[in-house]
Amino acid sequence: MVAVATPEAPAPVSDQPSGPLKRDLVAGLEKGLAVIEAFDQERPRLTISEVAARTGLTRAAARRYLLTLTHLGFVSQDRKMFALTPKVLRLGQSYMHSARLPRIIEPELHKLAYAMKEAASAGVLDGNDVICISATSAGRVVSPTLQPGTRVPAYCTGNGRVMLAALPQSEVDAFVARQELVALTPHTITHPERLRIEIARARALGYALIDQELEQGLRTVAVPLKNYKGDTVAGMAISVHASRMSMEQLVEHCLPPLLQAQAHLRMLL
Repeated sequence: MVAVATPEAPAPVSDQPSGPLKRDLVAGLEKGLAVIEAFDQERPRLTISEVAARTGLTRAAARRYLLTLTHLGFVSQDRKMFALTPKVLRLGQSYMHSARLPRIIEPELHKLAYAMKEAASAGVLDGNDVICISATSAGRVVSPTLQPGTRVPAYCTGNGRVMLAALPQSEVDAFVARQELVALTPHTITHPERLRIEIARARALGYALIDQELEQGLRTVAVPLKNYKGDTVAGMAISVHASRMSMEQLVEHCLPPLLQAQAHLRMLL
């Protein structure tokens, strides 16, 4: 009798790590950056205990990181209070001077802004916020947030809405669920379901409209910037003052050139 070999069951596929192994990460660098991020507009000066509370570090560890950053010139100390120094701007400048995305977008933004005589900006999604990576006012200063490096909430901004619209619905739902929807103006959308509807509207239309939700008097139309693969990598917007342009005029006059710039940038991104 000839024995028939039975096929072996395939070996189980081990789960691949979704990121680098813990042993490959430098915990000290991670914690040092967390200390820098602990300072913000609301709390520009912090004590050791406050830094410890904001970063989850022990008080002793927070002290060592603050003293190291002070020694390196990134932090200044005045008795018990610590504050960031202008040297921290070098970190942002390194990105602005070396990253490909701002360099490609900036010339198109300048052409758009000066042709329309309106402010234009581009931003990327970073957690719950949008960070401006390029902007030009074309002589019209409509908002202090329209400058490189500024961080604004994604839920009430044009660039934020078009970037959120590009996410899978499960990620949109998770984003909305973790937001504290603060009414920055009387026009800010603060109801979660209505915010989901507006994000879905931006996805369907291909652009987002913001009527004074971030700042009183600031109106914005934004479009997503996609690369050649169709991935959304940034948002681009034109912003105007409400006293000079209605929402209907904003769509009529500003959306067509914005879409043209979007199409041109897709060939370059």
